[in-house]
Amino acid sequence: MAADDTTATIAAPARGARTSAAKRSRKPHGQWKVDGTDPLNPNEVFKQEDNGLNVRQRIEEVYSKEGFASIDPDDLHGRFRWWGLYTQRKPGIDGGRTATLEPHELEDEYFMLRVRIDGGQLTTEQLRVIGRISTEFARGSADLTDRQNIQLHWIRVEDMPEIWSRLESVGLGTTEACGDVPRVILGSPLAGVSAAELIDPTPQIEEITERFIGDPELANLPRKFKSAITGHPAQDVVHEINDISLVAVEHPELGVGYDLWVGGALSTVPRLGERLGAWVAPEKAAEVWHGVVQIFRDYGYRRLRNKARLKFLMADWGPEKFREVLETEYLGYPLPDGPAPKRPTGPGDHIGVHPQKDGRFHVGVTPIVGRVSGPELEKLADLVESYGSFRLRTTPHQKLVILDIEGSDTDALIADLAELGLSADPSFIRRSTIACTGIEYCKLAIVDTKDTAKQVVLDLEKRFEGEDRPAPLSLHINGCPNSCARIQTADVGLKGQIITDEDGNQVPGFQVHLGGGLAAHDRPEAGLGRTVRGLKVPATGIADYVERLTRRYTAQKEGEETFAQWAHRADEEALQ
Repeated sequence: MAADDTTATIAAPARGARTSAAKRSRKPHGQWKVDGTDPLNPNEVFKQEDNGLNVRQRIEEVYSKEGFASIDPDDLHGRFRWWGLYTQRKPGIDGGRTATLEPHELEDEYFMLRVRIDGGQLTTEQLRVIGRISTEFARGSADLTDRQNIQLHWIRVEDMPEIWSRLESVGLGTTEACGDVPRVILGSPLAGVSAAELIDPTPQIEEITERFIGDPELANLPRKFKSAITGHPAQDVVHEINDISLVAVEHPELGVGYDLWVGGALSTVPRLGERLGAWVAPEKAAEVWHGVVQIFRDYGYRRLRNKARLKFLMADWGPEKFREVLETEYLGYPLPDGPAPKRPTGPGDHIGVHPQKDGRFHVGVTPIVGRVSGPELEKLADLVESYGSFRLRTTPHQKLVILDIEGSDTDALIADLAELGLSADPSFIRRSTIACTGIEYCKLAIVDTKDTAKQVVLDLEKRFEGEDRPAPLSLHINGCPNSCARIQTADVGLKGQIITDEDGNQVPGFQVHLGGGLAAHDRPEAGLGRTVRGLKVPATGIADYVERLTRRYTAQKEGEETFAQWAHRADEEALQ
C-alpha cells in the first residue's frame, strides 16, 4: 500500500443500477455490482483474462519443463501467487534501491513457497514431509509465519510438480496461499483439545476450506481476504485485524456460537475490525463466511489497488449497512443479535505446559522469531512421535504447540525441545518477538529483520541475565511499511526504513511505534500503537533502545500498569 492511504470517506453507493447523477458525481470505484465488471487497472485485466487457479496446469506442463525463462510475465508476477509462489529478492540489492528498481530487476529466479495450514493443524507426518521438501528443494529454509503457514525459499519452478505431489500425498497444499483470494483461515491452536474452549471451530474451518477454497467464483477478489475463527476464551487468532473473524460467545438464549467481526487489517492504513452485533450459529458459520466474502467480491473497491481491502468498504458503509446487505442480499434471513466476547482470559500464544481436557498436556514452544529449518522440522517430527504424540499446531505468533503429551513426560520433552532451539520457558523478549521475512528474501523490504531480531533477542537476554525477569514485552520488527509483522499492535513495533545516523550516514533503521495491542488479557481493549515524533532507531541500536525502555517502564510504572498503558501516558522524552 502507498504511504498516503487514508480511510475512504465517499458515501456508500446505492445498490443496483447507478443513477446518471451518481455517474457524474464520482469516479467509479470498480465495484462490480455498482460500476460493472470492466477492469479499471492492469491487475484487474490479467485476473479477468484468465483465472489465477488455471496457472497450475501451465506450471506442471510447461514452465517446470522449460524453466524460469519460459514463464509468462502475468503468470510470474500475478497468477503464480494463487498457488503460493512469489519470486524472491535477488541477493545483494541493498534496501535503498528497493523503491527505485522494477520488479524484474529485484527478483531472483527462485521462489518463496507458502504451505497453507488452515487452523494451524499438522500431523507429524505432514511436518516431516515439509521438512524433507525444505531439505531437498529449499536449501533447508523454513519460517513459521504469523498466519500459521510455513514458508520455504529457494524453490525452483522445475521442482513444483514433485513438491505438490508430496504435499498433497499427506493432505497439504498451496492452493490460494497467496493472491487476491481467501487466504489461510486462522484457527485456535488448541481447537478440540483445550478444557477452556467454548467450542471447537475445526468443523467450521473444514467446511469452509472444503466448500470454498479453490472455488473459481471466489478466485478474483479485489485483494486478499483474511479469516480467523476461534472457540478459545483467550481469543488467540488476532481477530481484530482480519477481514472476517468469528469469535466464540455464549448467547443467553441460543447457546454457544460466534460473534461476527468484519473489516480489520493493518498495513499503512491500520484499521481494527468492527462487530456487526450478530450471533452466528456454528452450522451457519460457513454460509455467513461465504456471504461476507461475496460482498467483498461484488462491492469491494477495485479501481485503486491501495484502497481495495475490505476495511475501506467497511469504513464507508459502517457495520449497520454491512449487516443489512449481508442479511438481505446474501443470506436471505436476519441474524440474531448477540453479545460481545468477554475480556480475554490469558495470553493467546499458549507458551508453556497446560492441561488438555482429556488429562494429557500440550506444550507451547518458541523458536527465535519463527525461524526453523528443514532438518529441525524432521527432527521435531521424530521427537514428538517418540513421546507418543502425532499432532502439533502452528500459531499466529510464530510459535508451535505440541499436543497429547503425558504429564510424566513433559519435563523430558521440554529438555529435548530446547536442544532443537525451541523454548517452553522463553525469556521476556524471546517469547514475544516476531519478525517478517525482511530484505533477505522479500522484494518490498528495505532492511534486514530475521537476523537483526535474533541478535536483539540474544543481546537482551545477556543484558538481563541474573536479574528478576521483566514483564513480557512484545517486539515486532518489520522490513517495510506494510506491517506483515503487525507493528502497530506490539508494545514496541519497528518499521524498517533507511535513516540518517548521527554521523550523517544513510543506514538501516526503524521508525518506532509504541503501546499497541490486540485482545491482550492485561488490557481492557485493543488499540493501535503511538508514534513518537522524530524517533528513529538504527538497526545496530535496537537492543540499547529496548533495554532503556524496559528499565524506564519498570521504574516508572504505577501498580499493575502494563507497558502499553505506560507508553501511552508517558511523555515523549521518556520514550526516547
